[in-house]
Amino acid sequence: MTQRFQFDLHATDGKARTGVISTPRGEIRTPAFMPVGTAATVKAMMPESVRATGADILLGNTYHLMLRPTAERIARLGGLHKFMNWDRPILTDSGGFQVMSLAELRKLTEEGVTFKSHIDGSKHVLTPERSMEIQKLLGSDIVMCFDECPALPADRARIEESMQLSMRWAARSREAFGDRPGHALFGIQQGGLEQDFREESAKALTDIGFEGYAVGGLAVGEGQESMFACLDYAPDQLPTDKPRYLMGVGKPDDIVGAVERGIDMFDCVLPSRSGRTGQAFTRRGVVNIKNARHTDDPRPLDEACTCPCCAQYSRAYLHHVFKSHEMISSMLVTWHNLHYYQELMAGLRGAIARADLAGFVKTFHETRALGDIEPV
Repeated sequence: MTQRFQFDLHATDGKARTGVISTPRGEIRTPAFMPVGTAATVKAMMPESVRATGADILLGNTYHLMLRPTAERIARLGGLHKFMNWDRPILTDSGGFQVMSLAELRKLTEEGVTFKSHIDGSKHVLTPERSMEIQKLLGSDIVMCFDECPALPADRARIEESMQLSMRWAARSREAFGDRPGHALFGIQQGGLEQDFREESAKALTDIGFEGYAVGGLAVGEGQESMFACLDYAPDQLPTDKPRYLMGVGKPDDIVGAVERGIDMFDCVLPSRSGRTGQAFTRRGVVNIKNARHTDDPRPLDEACTCPCCAQYSRAYLHHVFKSHEMISSMLVTWHNLHYYQELMAGLRGAIARADLAGFVKTFHETRALGDIEPV
């Protein structure tokens, strides 16, 4: 097992890449999808079940964990890996996005952000230095620098101001992170949908130097067309020998399009959140298992899927347990969705390795366009 953080590219197909991120806690095959374990759990899943879907790494949330149960408590109990029974790599976000989207009465200054907890109204201060301290206490393998992310659309002046503040915070994050062999700090490119600001941000981050780079500030309301237009150039502005992470993305077709444009890592709550509301991702698109058409259907969600949900349970059963508000409904469909996402990533990796990404993408879109199977 390696004792340091390392990224090795194994193959490329156009802009798409496949490789391996090596960490002391295990390897991460890229392109990689990270299930979101916001509060030290992937909702409705056991950690060993998440691993069984093919996940190499999970995402934890600095904002939520600092508020409850607190990073200090997690550190006293042996760190986040032990606390949540996940012995493989964990990436933690910086908390910046959640402060902007969830916190009450927040105040932004050069120093950082002062805010009131959405849980109990208690007052907190989050700075680049405090974010690095929290993520160190958690023991995460990949740490994200503290940044500010404005919602889109926004005017150029606001985007430029925010980007430059984030770059100053990135430098402070790098300094506060210090020398931590085996752990990695990722910088976050900002700049909205403005190509010149993205370029300026990428240069600033590269000058500081990080073990990986994220494309931040997307999937915040701009729409897929605008996001892809930005991804047509943004990943190319970042170093080719380091991992590239698109934060908060996304839907299966978002992921496929981003991989085509050179992205290596993804995270999104969608597969688990959708699983709890009866939305199942299949090769032929999204299935709403709560619809009456499934009441007497003995077939699985996806006949080509090998997950435990599809191997052992019918659409009729899933429809019944959702209508009955049984906990197993969320568990089974979440398992299926996470399995589907990991199978998609494995398919993308294989296609890139054999230089057939175009064929894989064509089949992916054609199959989804078919729509769900006919009712019984």
